[in-house]
Amino acid sequence: MADLKPFRPVTDKVLKPRDAASLLLVDRNGPMPRLLMGKRHKSLAFMPGMYVFPGGRADAIDGSIAAASELRQQDMGKLLKGMGSRASRRRARALGLCAIRETFEETGLRIAGAVSSEAARLPDHEDWRAFILPDMDQANLFLPDLSQIRYFARAVTPPGQVRRFDTRFFLAFRDSLPGEAAQRLVPSGELEDLDWVPIDQVDRLPMSPITPVILSEARALLLDSRGDLPEEVPVTHISVRNMRFIRKVI
Repeated sequence: MADLKPFRPVTDKVLKPRDAASLLLVDRNGPMPRLLMGKRHKSLAFMPGMYVFPGGRADAIDGSIAAASELRQQDMGKLLKGMGSRASRRRARALGLCAIRETFEETGLRIAGAVSSEAARLPDHEDWRAFILPDMDQANLFLPDLSQIRYFARAVTPPGQVRRFDTRFFLAFRDSLPGEAAQRLVPSGELEDLDWVPIDQVDRLPMSPITPVILSEARALLLDSRGDLPEEVPVTHISVRNMRFIRKVI
């Protein structure tokens, strides 16, 4: 696969990768699929100025958040399979919920289902409270809808970087979001120039070396499925050996 020359080590510190998740949100209502991407602020320590998909590090509370629906059995199984001795359903849920939370924080979009106010308990977490209860006066609350996201790739930041993440990548479709109001973009300060980018134009943007690799997996998956994902999605693990990306499908 691709050469890793642009991903040269910048530190001698041995950092343990942290659990993280990212979401590729696809707009399929047009002649060409479009992906939601934004540019990381130039002041950030990790991948400054690079165009990325929404995502970030998992929080401790993520695994305990109630959901309108759970991860599909096949996706849960593949998440657990890659966790080794620390595998747990809570940790797997946390990854999916992290992808949904980070997408909301960075874009304002909710992958959610509406429930009655009696069915949801508000967590002690500012961003999750804003996700679940967008309006104090409304009878319905929103809970994250894990069944709408599909696990399709995993990559670990190579050693020698200022941050290291063990990132699981999920894919969801824009038309699964609830209501027109939920589809208005509300950019955060972390991601700039947030927009829906045609999939055939993404390669023109400045990106980290791993992003085009993940993008190629998503593009192949979307083309093979002709817009609708199969019940069991193949998951690609990207690792690094001798400064090259190694691809393994599970």
